[in-house]
Amino acid sequence: MKEQSKQGFSKKTLAAAVATVSAGTLLSVPQVSLAQEALLEEVIVTATRRAESVQDIPYNISAVAGDDLEAAQVTDAAEMMRSIAGLTVVDRGYRNSGTVNGVVIRGMNIDTGANGDVPLSAIGTVATYVDDTPLYANFVLKDIERVEVLRGPQGTLYGSGSLAGTVRYIMNKPQVGEFAAKVGTSFSQTEGSSGYNLNSDAMLNLPLGDKVAFRANIGKIDNDGIVDYANVYELDASGAPLAAGGDIANGGPVFRSVEDADTVDITYSRASILFEPTDNASIQLSYQQQEDSIGGRRQVTRGTNWVNGTEQPYDDYENGAVILEPSEREVDMTSLEVEVDMGFATLTSSTADYSHSGVGISDNSGFYATMDWFEGLYYGTPRPVARAERFYDDSALVQEIRLVSNATDAKVDWILGFYYMDQDSKAGQNSTMPGWSDWMAVAPTPWDPATSLAETLTGWAADVQDQDFYFRRNQSFVDKAVFGEATINFTDTLRLTLGMRSFQNELINESQLSLPIWPFLGNGDAAFETEENDTLFKGNLSWDISDSLMSYATVSEGYRRGGANAVPTIGFYAEDPGYLRYDSDSVVNYELGLKGATDVFRYTVSAFYTDWQDPQLNTATPNWGFFAAMNGESARVQGIEFEMEGNLSESLHYTLGYTYVDGELTADFVTPTGVTIAEEGERLPSTAENTFSVAMDYTTAFSDGIDWVSRINGYYQSESENAIGSGLTAAEIDAFQLWGANTSLVAEKWVATLFIKNLFNEDGVTGLITERHMGTDPSEGFLGNSSKDYISLPRTIGLSGSYSF
Repeated sequence: MKEQSKQGFSKKTLAAAVATVSAGTLLSVPQVSLAQEALLEEVIVTATRRAESVQDIPYNISAVAGDDLEAAQVTDAAEMMRSIAGLTVVDRGYRNSGTVNGVVIRGMNIDTGANGDVPLSAIGTVATYVDDTPLYANFVLKDIERVEVLRGPQGTLYGSGSLAGTVRYIMNKPQVGEFAAKVGTSFSQTEGSSGYNLNSDAMLNLPLGDKVAFRANIGKIDNDGIVDYANVYELDASGAPLAAGGDIANGGPVFRSVEDADTVDITYSRASILFEPTDNASIQLSYQQQEDSIGGRRQVTRGTNWVNGTEQPYDDYENGAVILEPSEREVDMTSLEVEVDMGFATLTSSTADYSHSGVGISDNSGFYATMDWFEGLYYGTPRPVARAERFYDDSALVQEIRLVSNATDAKVDWILGFYYMDQDSKAGQNSTMPGWSDWMAVAPTPWDPATSLAETLTGWAADVQDQDFYFRRNQSFVDKAVFGEATINFTDTLRLTLGMRSFQNELINESQLSLPIWPFLGNGDAAFETEENDTLFKGNLSWDISDSLMSYATVSEGYRRGGANAVPTIGFYAEDPGYLRYDSDSVVNYELGLKGATDVFRYTVSAFYTDWQDPQLNTATPNWGFFAAMNGESARVQGIEFEMEGNLSESLHYTLGYTYVDGELTADFVTPTGVTIAEEGERLPSTAENTFSVAMDYTTAFSDGIDWVSRINGYYQSESENAIGSGLTAAEIDAFQLWGANTSLVAEKWVATLFIKNLFNEDGVTGLITERHMGTDPSEGFLGNSSKDYISLPRTIGLSGSYSF
């Protein structure tokens, strides 16, 4: 299958690649004339740092073209990933989409599906790139050239190493010498909402002479909410719950209902300027940004709803929080990419600077209630509420330099790269009980009615205030790596690739944790500095069995850095010092695969086995629930993947994907204090054993110059676990399937589409917070319920249109 026409990663090659990619591997929706033959078009990717056909790459790689995403009305990464074999995603909706990386490749996950609000200590197992910048930002998928998904460790090809795989979002580049402009809009309505969704965007590609081009896109997502916050407190000007009858000492809360609370307001834009001084050189400067303002959670409560002390069920699309839970975030990224074809090799430099920050409000009242803290620690209150303000700020300077050989008939092809990242990240939480100190000032001490509770606690050296928890984590991380691969072409059909990544990193962690109301019970300040260095290897052997069939075998190593936690080790809230730090984890991945193709279909089938040592678990300490990551001993995942794409006729095109994943602990998971929280053989969470995706599209000539394209797509995943062990977050998640359909009229300059997402209105739960973890407790006066299920987007019906100039 491998032709002797390998091309370097030059400007001309990229131009050819862009022209060639018109069909994604798994969401292909060809907008073509019926006069074309029913032949599959070649899919060109740059995952190996060269422009190559996806069928010629001896790894399991998938690609989805941006045109296909647009045709299928896909702008959300979670929806896109369901079309790719081997990928699952914990879909937390827009509110948490940028906080926690929910991508799972081949079952490489050990974290609970309950995560979402807090930036985690241990980084994700999947690396994500925007062009050549390693950044998890979950940008809206607009004006994108394609998405490439590489499975397995990728540290020998990419500066930012990964345990499970890499997802690359490759944006459209300015096109020299051609003018293009496009405007589009989409109007829809979602089940559960009394309002509507309006999404609009525009793109302009402007040539500025023979050597310079400018490209920009801008857009806005304005969605009315879906979820009703059934019973939230009425608040006074200070944010404290109003007391019924104005009786601060004894009055209960006053409730109201907020309809469609989880509104979505997102603005995004990107601008690039490309300069091609010669045929062999290009310089591109880009800026991309996105701002999200989300009114609440797209998560629903299934547990007990106490209304006036009476137990009732929650209705569909209702949330039991007693305060609203909005969030905001902002992402800015500036990048400079320089490419020079030096003849023998192509030199590429990628420099990027980004900033990603956000803040969210969470209702923690259910956690306090189930832990009996309102009564046990804070002496009760008729209006119990625990409010958590969580925030993060991540910024980095990233530099990657690559040299890629250009020879088309050499015995050895090679790639050599240098990577540098200087990252500063901050995270924090302010937890308050609004109105608690005012209540304490007027509530009498039970055994001394003449003295207020505030006076009594002050006499015990307490600092009576509303804030009861303060947390800050500041990290400075510097990563340096040299990486590369060399491919030895023994014959035209037999090749051996050897890869290496040698790295050195330094991490400085300074954390502060305090309990402002009880300062004498002990605070936690931690400062750690760690250094790690190692060398990772990869080997790949591929053989072209025939002109249409390739076999390959890969062994690769992956690594994820360790870090430190902030937990108090002295005083009333002391945790074991073993929780202060966690170690790096690593994997060895083994894979065998076949790739085959004819003129009308192509397929990939692979079998994999991954040995995972010292897996990191983002969790909380057992005594008091402080944020912490810890290491287990070992786990493994194994399975098979199958992808197929083809044309049944000139008009009918299909794609199929199936993955079987068997992931489990291979040793008991034991905490630093020697407590077993999960046993050997337990399934890894957020991983379905079976996932299946299918898409079909039918194209027919409607009239002169207009095609009619109809599409249907489906996704199924079997049941999964929410967490390892039998702790508070453990639960089984039901299997589900999601189906969608759309039909389009496609002309030369305009497209009109009628679409339906989640046709049968399935919940599609991928993670949840259980009632026993953050539920309700009327005995403590708390009638809300903070448990919730993360649901997929409910059935959405809409109409979209675009016009190209």
